[in-house]
Amino acid sequence: MMTQKAFKYRFYPTPEQETLLRRTMGCTRLVYNRALAARTQAWYEISERVGYIETSTMLTNWKKQEDLQFLNDVSSVPLQQGLRHLQTAFSNFFAGRAKYPNFKKKHNGGNAEFTKAAFKWKDGKIFLAKCAQPLDIRWSRQLKESAEPSTITVKLSPNGRWTVSMLVDVVIETLPESLNQIGLDLGISALVTLSNGEKIAPTKGFKAKKGKLRKAQKAISRKKKGSNNRQKARLKVAKVHAEISDARNDFLHKLTTRLVRENQLIAVEDLSVENMVKNRKLALSISDASWSELVRQLEYKCNWYGRTFVKIDRWFPSSKRCLNCGHIVDKLPLNIREWDCPKCNTHHDRDINASKNILAAGLAVSVCGANIRPNRESHIGQLRNTRKGKKQKPKL
Repeated sequence: MMTQKAFKYRFYPTPEQETLLRRTMGCTRLVYNRALAARTQAWYEISERVGYIETSTMLTNWKKQEDLQFLNDVSSVPLQQGLRHLQTAFSNFFAGRAKYPNFKKKHNGGNAEFTKAAFKWKDGKIFLAKCAQPLDIRWSRQLKESAEPSTITVKLSPNGRWTVSMLVDVVIETLPESLNQIGLDLGISALVTLSNGEKIAPTKGFKAKKGKLRKAQKAISRKKKGSNNRQKARLKVAKVHAEISDARNDFLHKLTTRLVRENQLIAVEDLSVENMVKNRKLALSISDASWSELVRQLEYKCNWYGRTFVKIDRWFPSSKRCLNCGHIVDKLPLNIREWDCPKCNTHHDRDINASKNILAAGLAVSVCGANIRPNRESHIGQLRNTRKGKKQKPKL
């Protein structure tokens, strides 16, 4: 299977490269924010929709202004790519897939995307536009000799880490067919409960660093705004957040890769995480579990390696349904982890019963192509779009 795959590496720029890259990211952020402000103003003042073509024309005019002459000192490709990303953000917003685009902030780091016209790939080295020296990349894994990046994205994280992502066309071989089929129930005490009875505990990345993060955040609150000491304290906080994020991502990648390799079919629930985190008592635990990222990784890895991935409707009563007789109980609070079916007296572990029901529903969906909704009409396809997009008026 031919697909595009991103390879991410850390690199260490020279002082000249760092100066140029920071200037490029600053210009990209400025152009993005100006274009966003122009599109917002045009829509709410004169009800006119401004697109990518109009913002590209604005960029040409901005470069001619005397106070914006510095835009000509950097490569034009990242500036144009920033406008394309803004167009994508608006397309997702109008389609109801995302919220209204936000303005970019300097302390969040920055990124710049270079297409083939703005970089050179020679002898396994990357030369960016307006840079005479190649990037000093730490090759944690080597690319194939025939591989040639089509797009390169340079990113500066809030903790000061420089990374470069290369988009490469690669051939991914499908895995040998497996006889195993699994259903996954996502939770908090057990991150994943498998239909074979196995329970996988969540990573303790945040809990392990909670005290260190609290100490760093208290230190930054005591520093004067705008001072160098506050900037140093901010970097310490960002580094702790990076440690938590790295540990979580490492755990999720290893877990999802293992599940995809071992199972031919994987069934999960389509959870509405955005609504679930509104519960203040569970918001921290749900966010730390990172269910959305786990499901996203499972989906694209199944697509890569020839596995079947099925999402079950979020309203399917996987926990309340008795696997033995199909009886659905009226209420099942979260504090009840084990229960007995009032109809057939079968004893159930809440999570294992749910995972087995998810697997059964996933097999039905994969066979007949229809979803299972109790006491409702069947709908063609695996998912039904229940989200109603609402337009938001941004703060100017």
